[in-house]
Amino acid sequence: MVFPADEWPEGSSGAAGTGVRAEAPTAVLGSPGGGRLTSAQPGPEVVEPAWSGEQWQHAYQRVRLTGRAYVWLNLVEQRLRALLGDLLRPVYAPAHGADWVTAAAGPAGEEWVRRAAAVREVSRRKGYLLDPVDDDPLVFLTLPQLRELMVQHWPCFEPYLDDRREIELTLDELEVARHVVSRNRSLTPTALAQTERAAARVLGLLDGRPAPGAGLPADVIEELVAGRYADVAAVHADRIRLQRDLPVEDLLDGARRLDALGIALGMLCQNYTGKRLTRLAADGCRMRLLFLNPASSAVRRRERELGLGRGELSRSIETNIMHVRRVRAHLRDPGAFEIRVFDETPRFTAYLVEGARPPGARRRGGDLGVVQPYLRRARGIESPALVLRSAPTGAEDGEPGLLEVYREEFEGVWTDSRPVS
Repeated sequence: MVFPADEWPEGSSGAAGTGVRAEAPTAVLGSPGGGRLTSAQPGPEVVEPAWSGEQWQHAYQRVRLTGRAYVWLNLVEQRLRALLGDLLRPVYAPAHGADWVTAAAGPAGEEWVRRAAAVREVSRRKGYLLDPVDDDPLVFLTLPQLRELMVQHWPCFEPYLDDRREIELTLDELEVARHVVSRNRSLTPTALAQTERAAARVLGLLDGRPAPGAGLPADVIEELVAGRYADVAAVHADRIRLQRDLPVEDLLDGARRLDALGIALGMLCQNYTGKRLTRLAADGCRMRLLFLNPASSAVRRRERELGLGRGELSRSIETNIMHVRRVRAHLRDPGAFEIRVFDETPRFTAYLVEGARPPGARRRGGDLGVVQPYLRRARGIESPALVLRSAPTGAEDGEPGLLEVYREEFEGVWTDSRPVS
């Protein structure tokens, strides 16, 4: 048998550290044909195949960045592909049939169309086309090739799109991320931020909206995962971080209804001016605001939990109630702006919004909510915040998400509350 090099007696493998190469030990190997002499050379250092925690974290970070970029690039490619099919297929398909993409590409694009056709044929033979809809020449063109087709046939797109130069420049900005993602290389946070901005802008431009208002209605990643996690689209450690990503004006802009429940509703009363609140109500948003009764025993308990002096929290609630009462006094329809107080132990603060912003807005249409649980020793501004987005229609399990759970809670507290005159 052969002994590992590190098991040989000291000194038998040469003097270590002397710079003189030691003679390799001779060993006898057994074999079916008899013994033979061989030299057992020391092997390379054994490398542990398992990743360390730091390596896993690095890999996770790469996946987070490239995964987000991939989703945005996928959306842009799908949108551009659909637009090309809608506008160019009716022009070339009647005369060229299934070869209409080749005809549209012309002599300049003949080579890359031929390569795309070869990839398509291989995909057919090996069963890679899992959806018959993907058996289309456009599916096998890359984003730069789709861009080239659009540029070559700009007169077909000009009636629908505003600025060719802006679209071209924005698509060029996506090239860095496209190369990185397609080759699974590392993407920097700065490059990802640029990719998301450019992708949102080009998607808006391809929808015929001007560049300044071309942002997507919402963070696309947030939309995609919200239904999977019971409506939870984002989690923030405190209200400061929440408002950095979701300012109150973005939460409320374009809302048709606002149901708010909390101790003092500080996020609404201290971060949204009375004029804006009046304008929002005048634009048709119906509001129901529930405050903790400043004269209730629950306020005293909360003051003791937070280490506040007697009456401090009560005065804060009363100030905010006076603020919204002044707003209500300026409205033509005070019945659309209801204010009530409740006497129960407060368990959470919630802002539940129904409605959609106008076209070109950053947030998508639908229902949105912000919920913060009350912690014993933490003020509302220091509590974790959940952003809830209504699950897509026809969710897999058919169960209501958290947004509906908190709506039911709100309705229960509202039923037992008393109006503020």
